Amino acid sequence: MTETTTGPDLVQKEDAVHPKGTPHVVCRVDELPPGDRKIVEIDGRSIGVLNVDGRYHALMNTCPHHGAPLCEGVVKGTMADTAPHEYSYGRHNEFITCPWHGYEFRLDTGRALVKTERARVRVYTVVVDGDDVVLYV
Repeated sequence: MTETTTGPDLVQKEDAVHPKGTPHVVCRVDELPPGDRKIVEIDGRSIGVLNVDGRYHALMNTCPHHGAPLCEGVVKGTMADTAPHEYSYGRHNEFITCPWHGYEFRLDTGRALVKTERARVRVYTVVVDGDDVVLYV
């Protein structure tokens, strides 16, 4: 059974989801437990594959700000908009933080938390196919 876990480039055909791109087996599911990540090199691109609470995400491993290895950053939530002197943590484990300058990017879309023109990271589709974690590039 193929289970789609995340990705921007999915094609719906006859009640089945078919990811776009070339499939690359990254590892076996048991080799990437929740909380772990694996950095792979495919076609000259460094891509981070992360298992966050049982959901797989894949992002280009380069921060658009200054080229830091983005996927070595911390996965976390963020503070919600609140009134002055009120603090509310939310969106747990939906963001990855650049290890150099703290830029935050959504794991599912690659968009920066703070909107700027260049602050977006490429995301890739990841599926679990049987016992394999498969990345589509």
